[in-house]
Amino acid sequence: MTSLPPPTRRQPVERSFHGHVFSDPYEWMRNKEDPGVLAHLTAENDHAEARTAHLAGLRETLFQEIRGRTQETDLSVPNRRGNWWYFSRTVEGGAHQVFCRVPAPVTGDVLSDWTPPVVEPGATMAGEQVLLDANAESAAHEFYSLGSFDVSEDGQLLAWAEDVTGDERFTLRIRDLTTGVLLDDEIPGTFYGSFLSPDSRAVYYVVVDETWRPHQLRRHVLGTPVADDVVVHEEPDPGMWLGAGLSADRRRLVVEATCSEYSEVLLQPLEDPAAPLQVVLPRTDRVLYEAEPLLLEGREQILLTHDHEAPNSRVSLMDAGELGRSVADVALRDVVPASDTVRVNGCAVTAGHLVVSVRADTTLRVRVLPLDGLGTPAQAVPVEPDFPEELYTAAVTAAEHDAPVVRLSYTSFTTPPRVYDLFAAGAAGDDDALPREPLLRREATVLGGYDPADYTVERDWAAAADGTRIPVSLVRRADLDPAVPAPVLQYAYGSYEHSTDPAFSVSRLSLLDRGMIWAVAHVRGGGELGRSWYEHGKKLHKANTFTDFVAVTDHLASRPDVDERRILAMGGSAGGLLVGAVLNLAPEKYCGALAAVPFVDPLTSILDPSLPLTALEWEEWGNPIEDPHVYRYMRDYSPYENVRPLPYPPVLAVTSLNDTRVLYVEPAKWVAALREATTAEHPVLLRCEMAGGHGGASGRYAQWRDTAWEHAWVLDRVGLAGS
Repeated sequence: MTSLPPPTRRQPVERSFHGHVFSDPYEWMRNKEDPGVLAHLTAENDHAEARTAHLAGLRETLFQEIRGRTQETDLSVPNRRGNWWYFSRTVEGGAHQVFCRVPAPVTGDVLSDWTPPVVEPGATMAGEQVLLDANAESAAHEFYSLGSFDVSEDGQLLAWAEDVTGDERFTLRIRDLTTGVLLDDEIPGTFYGSFLSPDSRAVYYVVVDETWRPHQLRRHVLGTPVADDVVVHEEPDPGMWLGAGLSADRRRLVVEATCSEYSEVLLQPLEDPAAPLQVVLPRTDRVLYEAEPLLLEGREQILLTHDHEAPNSRVSLMDAGELGRSVADVALRDVVPASDTVRVNGCAVTAGHLVVSVRADTTLRVRVLPLDGLGTPAQAVPVEPDFPEELYTAAVTAAEHDAPVVRLSYTSFTTPPRVYDLFAAGAAGDDDALPREPLLRREATVLGGYDPADYTVERDWAAAADGTRIPVSLVRRADLDPAVPAPVLQYAYGSYEHSTDPAFSVSRLSLLDRGMIWAVAHVRGGGELGRSWYEHGKKLHKANTFTDFVAVTDHLASRPDVDERRILAMGGSAGGLLVGAVLNLAPEKYCGALAAVPFVDPLTSILDPSLPLTALEWEEWGNPIEDPHVYRYMRDYSPYENVRPLPYPPVLAVTSLNDTRVLYVEPAKWVAALREATTAEHPVLLRCEMAGGHGGASGRYAQWRDTAWEHAWVLDRVGLAGS
């Protein structure tokens, strides 16, 4: 292996739009079938290994720290469905999960019947049945990932889908759980989210079109040829993403076509698969909504989570007799009214309760209220579980229709993931006998003497150039001397209304323990402060995402506890676009930049509708094909097209050959352009996972090693490699 970068030939290809011609010298890298391209990526990997050979020992140390803090033989908290408790195990040496179940006894005592059994790591329970051993299934493959996992209502069938290349195209299989026999029904080329019908006679699945957009919902009757499968619904609009599922009460098929700005939901009674699908609200209303059909006091109602006259969304009821009418003509009864400060994310419905996910004061929370009196003046006040930390994330993980409990997850920057059960009074049995507070079922085990008191979390605020206040989350060791300026790893995402919520990370402890501060810049384009926060960081406001990040950097650099010379930028996917744009804006402010699967050539990608998912992206970035103003705006911030002679810091770009969301060619071209243009002598490295997808390699051990590789590079850049 050589420490010199691999030679990269220039072979200009011209792209012309709206009177502008861009000469792209590295577009030839797009052909991944070309042996020359594969050889180039291999040479890049060799170069990255050679330039970081001195970090091999640190990488192994970090890997062992991650492994040493992780209880390798572990399990999930059992979740009850029907007559079974379902859970998963991990075993030492196994990279994937083992999915299991045990029978659930019925005593008639609600609290007893819904208290999960105690499962011991490494110990088999009486009656335990292995449904799927992903370790065994993955043994013959370099990559393995599940796209769906669904057990039938009667507990007799398992449908699961697996991807063995990383391209997010799954093969769907069915197993008879009573005999263990694999059925002949095998369906290749499916997408995420396959599920069995309640009567166990059929399986529903989604397929993609030539641009890899999910566009068709199909129904396969078990035991019949796949060629005979019926197309239940097809979405012709190239800018819409198709998905499907069952209503909470398992009476309706719910089909949803959506983009980031509006949607259309269709319903079909499951007892009549030939019945026409009924539109809830037409897409011409341009309302972004979700719909849940339910019986309320014997009347068929539709529960809508929607943004009609409510940018932060609201929850309303409509009568099922008004299906298909324009929202302006529908009599809506509010359940959760519109708010300027509370963002409604979605709802789950049980037989007795409505569970609402909201975001308030930047944090994700859960609120519960009974169905009795819903949408009337007699409606109860929502109850929100009280948690002691200021910055946390609480979410619904299970809300089965007939279950008396709602399962919640909870985590923070310093609290390992917890599982709580909240008994929803009124859903079953004697309400007075049920606990009112969430019951802690489990907290993830962190080995090695972890103590959350050793770390502190702080919420700070930076000011953007236009005066907007930008939230910043800071995590550090509590014993870090504030009088000694410390290095910072500054992370952000900032797109698709995706919020970077507080979450625990075992691997992050290795950075904190060596004296690094972890800083999250909650820039515009995310969803931390509601829908407007997102709207002001997309399309023709996208530049706010990048300038917000720089403003946070300036704010951090002004703090006495931060070393302004050791701030390293980090982001992945659309966050990698942020990193690339920021380096063109202010390269001198950063001692390094880590860009994971970075979307750094957005204009080239979005100008080509034949590429995967391109048309879907127009709602996020604008359509530069049709709109010259959008073209110019994107051209001005595209990281790849704006690389120029600047003192770029050290850069590490990480990608995967089989990534279908951000193609490997983008970071490969970007790295070549940076090397050619930079006026500094810092290394620019590319690391390509040759058997992985958008999330990198599969299996926890491979992922831990990748994380250790990246963190070792980060620590080296800030002078902590020897700590």
